[in-house]
Amino acid sequence: MRPLFFLILLTLGACASPLPTPDPQQAWVSLYARAGYTLMAHKLDDRQTRDGRYFQVSPGAHALDVRFQFEMAGGSGGGDKYASEPTQITCQLRLQYDGFAAGQQYRIEARPMSYKARAWLYDSQRRVLARSKVLRCSTF
Repeated sequence: MRPLFFLILLTLGACASPLPTPDPQQAWVSLYARAGYTLMAHKLDDRQTRDGRYFQVSPGAHALDVRFQFEMAGGSGGGDKYASEPTQITCQLRLQYDGFAAGQQYRIEARPMSYKARAWLYDSQRRVLARSKVLRCSTF
């Protein structure tokens, strides 16, 4: 029980701490989702990230995996007493981009698409650089 308590405290502490200053030798990728949705950095080049609030990457090609959570209204019908309950959906999405540049700011935005999701990588001029691939979506 104690390790779980400390893990929760550590996780909450990371959310409350300020973002680090971007390294000018790296590219900075911020994350955005509308209120009520959760978008977190998950993996960088198949390696777990230490802070789910952003990516900071070296120049060049990278695969960025994000975890996107949202709720869908119920409606399975058929007299199911839980049909009106919202369903929590978690999607793991991958964005691949070959041209990250040092000192540049990028942004990933995600939106639900029915029972799946989609994310886009934008540069600082709001040009779409990459579209996500859905790795998996599941309900719980």
